[in-house]
Amino acid sequence: MKFVLENIKVNHLNLMRRLGYHPHKRNQSFARRLSSNEFPRFHVYLKEKPSGLEFSLHLDQKGACYEGHTAHSGDYDTEVLDQEKQRIISLINT
Repeated sequence: MKFVLENIKVNHLNLMRRLGYHPHKRNQSFARRLSSNEFPRFHVYLKEKPSGLEFSLHLDQKGACYEGHTAHSGDYDTEVLDQEKQRIISLINT
Protein backbone atom coordinates (compact mmCIF):
# COMPACT_ATOMS: atom_id res chain seq x y z
CA MET A 1 0.00 0.00 0.00
CA LYS A 2 1.47 3.31 -1.05
CA PHE A 3 0.39 6.76 0.09
CA VAL A 4 1.95 10.23 0.08
CA LEU A 5 1.90 12.76 2.91
CA GLU A 6 2.66 16.39 2.12
CA ASN A 7 4.68 18.90 4.14
CA ILE A 8 6.73 16.44 6.21
CA LYS A 9 9.56 18.65 7.45
CA VAL A 10 11.11 16.44 10.14
CA ASN A 11 13.97 13.98 10.20
CA HIS A 12 12.71 10.64 8.85
CA LEU A 13 14.34 8.61 11.61
CA ASN A 14 12.76 10.77 14.32
CA LEU A 15 9.39 10.66 12.57
CA MET A 16 9.37 6.90 12.28
CA ARG A 17 10.47 6.41 15.88
CA ARG A 18 7.59 8.67 16.97
CA LEU A 19 5.27 6.39 14.98
CA GLY A 20 6.62 3.30 16.77
CA TYR A 21 8.88 2.09 13.97
CA HIS A 22 12.55 1.17 14.21
CA PRO A 23 15.22 1.05 11.50
CA HIS A 24 15.26 -2.29 9.74
CA LYS A 25 18.62 -4.03 10.05
CA ARG A 26 19.18 -4.80 6.36
CA ASN A 27 18.19 -1.71 4.40
CA GLN A 28 16.79 1.82 4.35
CA SER A 29 13.40 0.88 5.75
CA PHE A 30 11.52 0.73 9.06
CA ALA A 31 9.61 -2.01 10.88
CA ARG A 32 7.05 -2.15 13.68
CA ARG A 33 6.39 -5.50 15.34
CA LEU A 34 2.87 -6.52 16.29
CA SER A 35 4.05 -8.77 19.13
CA SER A 36 7.24 -9.77 20.89
CA ASN A 37 8.00 -12.13 17.98
CA GLU A 38 9.85 -10.96 14.87
CA PHE A 39 6.76 -11.61 12.72
CA PRO A 40 4.19 -10.39 11.86
CA ARG A 41 5.42 -6.83 11.48
CA PHE A 42 4.61 -3.72 9.52
CA HIS A 43 7.38 -2.77 7.11
CA VAL A 44 7.71 0.70 5.54
CA TYR A 45 9.95 2.13 2.84
CA LEU A 46 10.14 5.93 2.57
CA LYS A 47 10.82 7.86 -0.61
CA GLU A 48 11.05 11.61 -1.19
CA LYS A 49 8.71 12.70 -3.98
CA PRO A 50 7.98 16.19 -5.36
CA SER A 51 4.46 15.84 -3.94
CA GLY A 52 5.65 14.80 -0.46
CA LEU A 53 6.92 11.79 1.46
CA GLU A 54 5.81 8.45 -0.02
CA PHE A 55 5.15 5.60 2.37
CA SER A 56 5.26 2.09 0.90
CA LEU A 57 3.67 -0.05 3.59
CA HIS A 58 3.18 -3.80 3.79
CA LEU A 59 2.70 -6.46 6.45
CA ASP A 60 5.39 -9.15 6.67
CA GLN A 61 3.67 -12.35 7.83
CA LYS A 62 6.88 -14.38 7.99
CA GLY A 63 10.50 -14.24 6.89
CA ALA A 64 12.15 -15.69 3.80
CA CYS A 65 11.76 -19.44 3.53
CA TYR A 66 15.09 -20.09 1.82
CA GLU A 67 18.55 -18.91 2.82
CA GLY A 68 19.86 -16.20 0.52
CA HIS A 69 16.40 -15.14 -0.67
CA THR A 70 14.42 -12.06 0.32
CA ALA A 71 11.00 -13.28 -0.85
CA HIS A 72 8.54 -13.57 2.00
CA SER A 73 4.86 -13.89 2.75
CA GLY A 74 3.45 -10.37 2.87
CA ASP A 75 0.16 -8.51 2.65
CA TYR A 76 0.03 -5.38 0.52
CA ASP A 77 -3.62 -4.29 0.49
CA THR A 78 -5.73 -5.35 3.47
CA GLU A 79 -7.97 -3.74 6.06
CA VAL A 80 -5.18 -4.06 8.65
CA LEU A 81 -2.88 -2.00 6.40
CA ASP A 82 -5.60 0.60 5.91
CA GLN A 83 -5.96 0.86 9.70
CA GLU A 84 -2.20 1.30 10.07
CA LYS A 85 -2.22 3.97 7.36
CA GLN A 86 -4.95 5.86 9.24
CA ARG A 87 -2.99 5.50 12.51
CA ILE A 88 0.11 6.97 10.86
CA ILE A 89 -1.82 9.89 9.36
CA SER A 90 -3.55 10.58 12.68
CA LEU A 91 -0.27 10.62 14.64
CA ILE A 92 1.45 12.86 12.09
CA ASN A 93 -1.44 15.33 12.15
CA THR A 94 -1.35 15.70 15.95
